[in-house]
Amino acid sequence: MPSLSDQSAAPVVSVVIPTYRRMDVLPEVLDAVESQRGAPPFEVVVVDDGSGDETREFLATRRFAVPARVLVQDNSGPAAARNAGVRAATGRWVAFLGDDTVPTSGWLARHVAAHEERGGGEELAVIGYTRWHPRVRRNRFLDYINEYGLQFGYRLIEDPEDVPFNFFYTSNLSLSRSRLLEQPFDERFPYAAWEDIEASYRLARADPPQRLVYEPRAVVLHDHPTDLARFTARQEKAGYSAVVFYRLHPELGSFLGVGPDGPPPSPSVRRQRRLERLARALQNLPVRTPRLWEEVLRFHYIAGLQRAWREGAGSEMTPDGVDAVQTTGDDPAETADQENEP
Repeated sequence: MPSLSDQSAAPVVSVVIPTYRRMDVLPEVLDAVESQRGAPPFEVVVVDDGSGDETREFLATRRFAVPARVLVQDNSGPAAARNAGVRAATGRWVAFLGDDTVPTSGWLARHVAAHEERGGGEELAVIGYTRWHPRVRRNRFLDYINEYGLQFGYRLIEDPEDVPFNFFYTSNLSLSRSRLLEQPFDERFPYAAWEDIEASYRLARADPPQRLVYEPRAVVLHDHPTDLARFTARQEKAGYSAVVFYRLHPELGSFLGVGPDGPPPSPSVRRQRRLERLARALQNLPVRTPRLWEEVLRFHYIAGLQRAWREGAGSEMTPDGVDAVQTTGDDPAETADQENEP
C-alpha cells in the first residue's frame, strides 16, 4: 500500500465533506483528515452548501496538505452536497464525513482495510463508529440516542458482517464511488432526514445488492450538542421526510409508521405535556428513562407525519424511486471554487 506521504499517486479514496455553517468545528475536521495515518493516497472534497458565512473565504484561502477540491453551491441540502462531492471525486471509494465529525488518526486506514479484507467488492459499504466528542457534555439521554437507534443504533447491530440498510450513517461511511453515481441521493427530501437511508434501500435492492458491514475501530468524534427540546424538533422533521420516503417506497409503510390511510392519530396532547416536563427535568440527572424518551419523541415524529400528509408531501413522486431519483446533475467544474495540491 502506498504511504500517506506519497500524495503524488492517484487517490484511492475521496473524503467527501458537505458543510453548512459549522466553522466552529470544520477546521478541526479538516486538520484531522490531513493527519490520517496508514491510509493510501486520498483526496478531500469539501462542498460548501451555501453557508453564507465565513466558510467560503476560509476554504478559499486554506492551504491543504493533501490534494483537495472545494465546491460552492447554493443551499440545496446535504443530499445535493453529497452528490456534487461524489461527481467531483476521483477515488475508487468515497468516504463521507459530517462537518461536525472529527476522525481519529486511523479512521481512513480502518475503512480501507475493511474493504480490502472482504475482497474489495463494489457492493461493499462500511460504517464506522461515531461517538460524542469530548467537548460534548454527555448525559444518559445523549448516550441513549447514540446507541439505540434514535440518532445512531450501534448497540442494535446484531451481526457486524450483515448490517441492515437503515444503519447507513453518512457521517462515517465508505463505499464505491461508482455505486453512488448509479444510485445517487434523492434531492427531493425536504430535510436532512431519511435521504441517506432511502439511498441505502435502493442500493440494497440493486444488482448486486449492497452489503453493509460495521467496523467499530473506524471512529469519529461527533461535536453536535443537543438536548431533548432540539431533538424533538429533529424528530418532527424526520416524520415529515418519512412521508416522502413512503411515497417512493410504500412497501416500507410499517417500517416508517405510515400507510395508505395516512399516519396514526396523535397521542394525548395533555399527557404529552406532562411527559415532556418530566423528561426535561430528568435529562441531566444520572437516570435512564428510555420508555419516557421514546414516547416523548414518538409524539413529535407522528406530528411530522401528519403535517406532511396534510400538505401532500411527496404526492407527486412515482412509487419506487430507483428510476426516478432527482438530482441537480451539475457539472462539478461549474461549481468548483478551487483545487489545491499539497
